Amino acid sequence: MMSDSIKNVAIFGATGMTGLATLPLAVAAGYNVTVLVRDPTKLPADHKTARVVVGDVLNKEDVKKTLEGQDAVVIILGTRSDLSPTTMMSEGTKNIIEAMRARGICKVVGCMSAFLLWDRSKVPPRMLPVTEDHERMHALLKSSGLDYVAVMPPHIAGDLPLTESYLVAEGMLKGRAISKHDLGHFFIKCLSTTEWDSKTVGVWGEYK
Repeated sequence: MMSDSIKNVAIFGATGMTGLATLPLAVAAGYNVTVLVRDPTKLPADHKTARVVVGDVLNKEDVKKTLEGQDAVVIILGTRSDLSPTTMMSEGTKNIIEAMRARGICKVVGCMSAFLLWDRSKVPPRMLPVTEDHERMHALLKSSGLDYVAVMPPHIAGDLPLTESYLVAEGMLKGRAISKHDLGHFFIKCLSTTEWDSKTVGVWGEYK
């Protein structure tokens, strides 16, 4: 179902695993999708996005250009398998929030990680650097004054199906995995409801 007030959606991180699963779901739901990508060849040939901006989320001008004419934003920035210290996700989010404010865009759905719902001492040490940047990103969203949804998925599975029957809870998580398709489905669903606005939510699926 499509939102009444949101027609044009910008997706950041569209060529990552979850981004590529989210794109067709956004298009199928009826949204006009704009993406900011560093490498347009990573988009599938039949991507059907309305607008492709080539650039970098760390470049403020590229972000501003991406947000021209947009009504909402989905942030699915990630470092792929690189677990070294980073500020890319938080710096990118900072640029996005700034440009959203300047353009009067209120709705943003941001993907972080379920590690933010855990006791920090239980987070595997190798995941700490990325988790710390997710934490900075979360803090920026919470203090942004925007209608943000902070999504905290557990393990994102590339090989599990779209079920649309995942579970969502504020500030907690009861499952170990979510498929990339179900996660993308939830991002898009957030655009047509205010139910999760200004909330931090866990989302998980139960798969056979």
